[in-house]
Amino acid sequence: MLATHRHARVTIAPSAWLGPRFTLFIPDCGTLTIGEYVQFRRGFTCEISGDGRVTIGDRTVFTSSALVQCSTSIDIGADCSFGQSLLIVDGNHRFRDPEVPMLEQGYDFKPVTIGQGTAITSKCSVIGASVGERVFVGANSVITNDIPSYCLAVGVPAKVVDYYGPPELRPADLELG
Repeated sequence: MLATHRHARVTIAPSAWLGPRFTLFIPDCGTLTIGEYVQFRRGFTCEISGDGRVTIGDRTVFTSSALVQCSTSIDIGADCSFGQSLLIVDGNHRFRDPEVPMLEQGYDFKPVTIGQGTAITSKCSVIGASVGERVFVGANSVITNDIPSYCLAVGVPAKVVDYYGPPELRPADLELG
């Protein structure tokens, strides 16, 4: 890796398992840090632009067909699990100027954090939002707003439908959808 990408900083713990079709695209000076015992079972792609930074905590598992695209930062906690056909991105295309092609309008970025012990199931997208600790996200959900810890979130866009954490940690303004 370092022989072909001297500009990037890539750290992969020796115990991490990189399955078939593990792909990195880091054309600039981005950083990827992968913790101990992380599993990438098959079809994981990570694209880091500019000086973006992706960190993946210990014992996290990606099943299949995950795409992570980062220009700012994406921080994933330990003990997370991700289902098939996952998308995690820290930005959105701008598109509202009808006189300018979409790809020339730029992007709106927001760093992404995914807390420890979170499960994001199959065919979910996380788009410029943060997800708390021990969150469970139902299949086919699209997360565009922050999700507090210990919540079940489902839908498009994802909404919190249940809180299962300690009563003293429940956000006072939490509304269940």
